[in-house]
Order: sequence, then C-alpha cells, then structure tokens
Amino acid sequence: MHSLAVTFAFAAALVAMLGTRLWLISRQIRHVAQHRAAVPPAFADVVSLEAHQKAADYTIARQRFELLTTAWGGVMLLGWTLLGGLDAVNVVVRDWALPRWGELGYQVALLMAVSAIGSVIDLPFDLWRTFRIEQQFGFNRMTWALWLKDALVGTVVGVAVGVPLLALVLWLMAAAGALWWLWAFAVLAGFTLLMQVLYPTVIAPLFNKFKPLADEALKGRVQALMQRCGFKAQGLYVMDGSKRSAHANAYFTGFGSSKRVVFFDTLLARLSPEEIEAVLAHELGHFHHRHVPKRMATMMGVWLAGLALLGWLMNQPAFYTGLGVQPNMLAPNHGLALLLLTLAGPVFSFFITPLMAATSRKHEFEADAYASQQARPADLQSALLKLFEDNATTLTPDPLYVRFHYSHPPASERLAALHAHA
Repeated sequence: MHSLAVTFAFAAALVAMLGTRLWLISRQIRHVAQHRAAVPPAFADVVSLEAHQKAADYTIARQRFELLTTAWGGVMLLGWTLLGGLDAVNVVVRDWALPRWGELGYQVALLMAVSAIGSVIDLPFDLWRTFRIEQQFGFNRMTWALWLKDALVGTVVGVAVGVPLLALVLWLMAAAGALWWLWAFAVLAGFTLLMQVLYPTVIAPLFNKFKPLADEALKGRVQALMQRCGFKAQGLYVMDGSKRSAHANAYFTGFGSSKRVVFFDTLLARLSPEEIEAVLAHELGHFHHRHVPKRMATMMGVWLAGLALLGWLMNQPAFYTGLGVQPNMLAPNHGLALLLLTLAGPVFSFFITPLMAATSRKHEFEADAYASQQARPADLQSALLKLFEDNATTLTPDPLYVRFHYSHPPASERLAALHAHA
C-alpha cells in the first residue's frame, strides 16, 4: 500500500460523495418547489393547500440547511485528515497525556478530545436547526434551560458509558494479539445487547418522563392486539415528547423481558383509538417479520468486517500518512487508526446507501401489510395522513432522492399499497 494511492482514493471518494449528496439535495429542493403550488390529485380531498405548502416550505428549509451542513462537513473532514488537523491534535494530546496517563490513557484522551472538538464545532448548526428551523415551523418546544440540561446529562452519560468502552476496546487492540478484532467485536455486540435492556429502564428516564398508559379502553384495545399478534411487553407507557417537539411517534424498545411500548403524548392527542391501534399494528409488523434482529445482525456484520479491516489497516504506515497523520510506527497507533477509520469509512460506505434505504423501505411495506391484517387499512391510512400533515412531511419528494435517502416509502407509494390491501 502506498500513501499516495490512499490519498488519491480518499480524495476521489470524498469528491464523489459530496458531489452526489449536493446534487441530490438540490434535486429535492427543485422538485418540492416545483410542486408546491397544488396538492397532488391523490391527496386533493384529504390534504389542504395550506398544509401541503407548509410541508413544502419545511422540506425546502431543511434541505437548504443540509446543503450547508454537507458542504461544511466535507471541509471539516478534509481539515481533520489531509490538511493535518488530526495530526496536530494528536501531537498536543500525546505530549500532554502520555507522560501523565500512559499509553492507554493517551489513546482514550485522543478519542475524547477529537469528539469534544467536533461537538463544539457542530454546536452552532445544532442550535440553528432547533431554535431557528424547528421553531419557525412550530415544532420546537425546547427551552434553553431544557436544552442545557439535555446537553449536560448527555455529556455525563456519554463519558460514563463511552470512556470505559473505549478503554476496553483500545486495551484489546494492544493486548489480544492479531485476532483482537474478534474480541472487540464480542465486546461491542455484548454492549449493544446490554444497552437494549438498560436504555429504556435507566438512560431514557434521565431525559423524559414515562407514565403508564392511563386510558383503560385504549389499554384494553392495545393489549388485545398484542395478544392476537403474540407479542408480550413489560408495559405500556406514555412519554412526554411534547416538552421538546410537536412531532408525534410511537415505538417499541427494550429486549427480552424489558420490552415496552412507548407512545408520544402528542400521538395520543392527535389520533383516534382505532388509528392508534393501526399504528401499533404496524410496529408489531416489524416484530412479526423480525426486522429488528435482522437489522442488528446486519449492523454487527458490518462491525465485524470493519474491525477486521482495521486490524489490517492499522499495521500499514500508508494508511496513516495517506490520510494526513504521522504516527510513530515503532508500534501501531490504535487511537489514530480507530479515528481515521471512523472519519474515512462513511465516505466509502455512502455508496451503499441506496441498498440500505431500499431494505428499510421494504421492511416498512411488510409492516404495513401485516398491520392491514390485524387492523383496518383505512385506519392506518388516516393515521398516516395525520402524521404526514403534523410532521410536515412533503407529499412530493424527488424520486431519486427517495431512492438514496428515504428509510420509509413516500406517502403516495405507502398509501397506494394500503389502498390495495383494503
């Protein structure tokens, strides 16, 4: 492997990725703007022109913001890698942390420093998204005090969970021999499964309040549906999502005996009991078709392949120098290798995005088909129309943008499929 070949491959992939993303976003903006003036004929009787135009304006505002963040992200990635940003941070952290905390402490400090710098750089964009775009269209309900509290709690939890995990992985990279990546994969897989249990019961309550569903009639309807579908949950909960956003949702969370059904309070306020049952039937469709285990298996397969690749790359001097850093190659620099793969990996994996999006849309169609067997398709259709309107989801996305980025089918395709089931 030659460093110039690595540099050229990375630069070419970065240009291709940025060019493709910016082109797709521009297509989305033009397509939505061109169809803003009139509600699509299929929705003319159920969606008002005002709601349609709000969705178009919201989509355009978000996509214009994505143009900016995509371009800025490309500049930052170039700065971290080929322009020497990561190398400069590494020198500062190494000179300060290595004498004080040793090799492992230095490696952890390097990863935490890069993460902290990236978070600070991204902060203005996060604030603009929440307090400007979401606020402008009536979705943001976050106060500055709540935002600061979330940031503080999120940082504490991230450090408490992330530092020990990073330290263990980095220790394995140094101590477990040539097959360290198998041990690291086992640790990450076990951690992921553990978080399926801990997140709903320990972490999520740090940010939101979860109360048992109090509506006895709705509870009976939901429990009857779950019994028909063979699904057992630890409980039915209502989350105070309205204190942060007007967006509505419902989801399953947890693993094994810790599984629970969570409704946003905004969802319960907007939908009828029949519509809530239909939405829940859709979520149970994911359970029936084992979509979550399939996605987890795919994710873990990617992790395993990525760790195996890292096990080879971290011993190649050209991997470091070709991406703009100058390590001491008396021994592999595990922290730098992990950071470089984290930075460069998404540039190359972007080109499998359409495959991942297509798989996700297929799962959504399957869940809708299952819901049509367990509840009335018309109830799911009306629920989706309300959610599309309340979330200001455009009814006229660009077809090519959809194929690349939409994890859910667009409204026209999804409702047409439900109409066929009906």
